[in-house]
Amino acid sequence: MTRLSLACFLALGTFISPLQVRAADNAKPSPPTAWYWHNWTDHNGVSHMTHCPFHNYILKTMSKPAGPQWQDRLKEGKAQVISTVQPPHWDGSWHPDPKVQWIIPLQGTWYVTAMDGQKAIMGPGDVSLGEDQMSKKDTNGHIGHFAGNVGDGPVTLMVIQLDEKPTVDQPCRFK
Repeated sequence: MTRLSLACFLALGTFISPLQVRAADNAKPSPPTAWYWHNWTDHNGVSHMTHCPFHNYILKTMSKPAGPQWQDRLKEGKAQVISTVQPPHWDGSWHPDPKVQWIIPLQGTWYVTAMDGQKAIMGPGDVSLGEDQMSKKDTNGHIGHFAGNVGDGPVTLMVIQLDEKPTVDQPCRFK
């Protein structure tokens, strides 16, 4: 050990041995938890917004020789991928989702309000699962959800429509 490294060692008052470094490298990392909003319908036909976790992550490579990454495989099957741009001040009115669909804001901010009054505001990096097809008109004529843009700009969304039957009473069904 040089005088400089010895001085650093003494100044820090701690030392990590090569054995400790190897043990830390071999420690099993904890899987992450990510979140999505689920717009689902209950047995009375009322839609709800629930914040749900993605949490069944497995650390593995998607394509060798790429390194491993955390993956939560939710569902296999057919899907339609759509990019949409909602013009400034877009107003979605009350409507059910046309299909079970993942919605991911890429630019701008938008909101979704369910029939129960729960409102989720989402921007880039947020994820929503629209599954309110089984909702029924309430006494105010509301059905599904009300959506719109926040602010004065457009909102760009990536929509992934699934070949999936909508469920009832299953909040956070992708667990």
